[in-house]
Amino acid sequence: MDTAQDPRPLYQLALDQLEKLIAETGPENLDRPTPCPAYDLRALLSHVVGGVHRLAYMGEGGRCEDVVAATGEQPDDGWPAALGRARARVTTAWAEDAKLDRPTFAPWGEVPGRAAVGGYVLETVTHAWDIARALDTTLPLDERLGEAALGIALAVLPAEPRGGAVPFGPVRPAPADADAYTRLAAYLGREV
Repeated sequence: MDTAQDPRPLYQLALDQLEKLIAETGPENLDRPTPCPAYDLRALLSHVVGGVHRLAYMGEGGRCEDVVAATGEQPDDGWPAALGRARARVTTAWAEDAKLDRPTFAPWGEVPGRAAVGGYVLETVTHAWDIARALDTTLPLDERLGEAALGIALAVLPAEPRGGAVPFGPVRPAPADADAYTRLAAYLGREV
């Protein structure tokens, strides 16, 4: 799928996948570690759902720095509903085609709306892998989403330098036969 044209359908597929993963996340799993050292699963869910709200806020005309990329406290069993509310908001916020070309204030600077949504495709797909790893789930991840997110990462994130303004660790090697998610994780500096 060509995210340069309209990344919204791909973002909706990424949210579909995220919904399935969050549905598998029971309260007993929320303290599990994730591949993101700063986040246990509860904190990662807060970050991911908060990120959906942040993208919605940008689609509504707001600047990303005005809101945190985390959602407030949720009941341990409230994450599916929290994502549902965020998803409804972001879908409405980005429904107008003209917003894809409107200047948008994303975490990485002022960009056309399509670049902001494309960046959140990368964010959502990457964190879906993180959640799947934390859960040790058998739910298959959509390889098309992994390939699309890897393509976005390779196009917009430099391999060096990392850290600071590029909040990822050094690129790590991935096995030659690795799937797209493993290659994406390795490129983003995660241990695979």
